[in-house]
Amino acid sequence: MRTVPDTGPARVAEVAAARSGIVIRELHDGDDIAEVDRLFWDIWRPSPSNVPITNELMRVLAHSGNYVVGAFVGDRMVGATVGFLAAPAGRTLHSHVTGVRSEMRGRSVGFALKLHQRAWALDRGLDTITWTFDPLVRRNAYFNLAKLAATAVEYLPDFYGEMDDGINGVDASDRLLASWDLRSPEVVAACAGKPAEPVTDGVPDATGSGATGSGATVRVPADIESLRAGDPEQAARWRLRVREELGTRMDAGAKVLGFTRDGRYVVA
Repeated sequence: MRTVPDTGPARVAEVAAARSGIVIRELHDGDDIAEVDRLFWDIWRPSPSNVPITNELMRVLAHSGNYVVGAFVGDRMVGATVGFLAAPAGRTLHSHVTGVRSEMRGRSVGFALKLHQRAWALDRGLDTITWTFDPLVRRNAYFNLAKLAATAVEYLPDFYGEMDDGINGVDASDRLLASWDLRSPEVVAACAGKPAEPVTDGVPDATGSGATGSGATVRVPADIESLRAGDPEQAARWRLRVREELGTRMDAGAKVLGFTRDGRYVVA
C-alpha cells in the first residue's frame, strides 16, 4: 500500500526548517531566554530605555503558555520570535517581535519560523496571527504580503513612538498591521511555496497623473535602512509620502491587494 506523505502544518514547518539548516524549539529555560535577549540586543542595538522586549516579560510569556521560540544551528541561536495570545480570545496570536542574525539572511529562516508559528497556533485551535511591520522596508513587505499571503488591515502612524535603535533610528515608527488567516487557500498555497503575486495591469502609480482615485500602486524605497543612516531627511520624506499615499487611502476604506517584487503596494 502506498504511503501518503504527511503535508500537515507541523510537517510543512519541519521541512522548511530542515531546508534552512535550523532546528526550531520552544524556550522555557532561563538561560535560553537570556540568549534571546542577547540576540535581540545584537540585532537592534537599542537604546537601553527602549528595548524590543525585556527578559522578564519573555519569561512570563513562556511560563504562561505563550509563544517564545528560538532557531538554532547546532548550539548557536540564530533567530527567535515572541508572541502572545490576543483578542479575539481563543482565536488570535499576536507576533510581537522576530529577529534573525544577518549572516542567516537568504536562507529562509524567517519563513521557517513563520511556518512553525502557524503550526503552533493551529494546534491550539487559533485561526489568525497578527503582527506589525514597517511599510517602508521593501523586503519585509514582500515577505509578509506576497510570500506569506498575509493581509495589511490597518495603517498605524508612529505606532511605537521614537524607537532610537540601530534599525529604526529616530524615524517615526509607522507600521502596517498584518493579519494572517491561517486556513485560507491563499495562505495554504503560500506556505507550500507559491507566493501571492498581485495583478498590477492598468493600476497607476500613486504619483502618476492617473492616480486620483483609490486604485493605485504605492512605491517604497529600495533600501530605507541605508537611507536612514546616510540621508535621514530623505528617509523622513519617504515616510511622510507613504503615510499620505498609503495610509490615507487605507483610512478611507481602500484595501491593500498585495506587494510586488519591484517594491509597490497595490491598493484598490
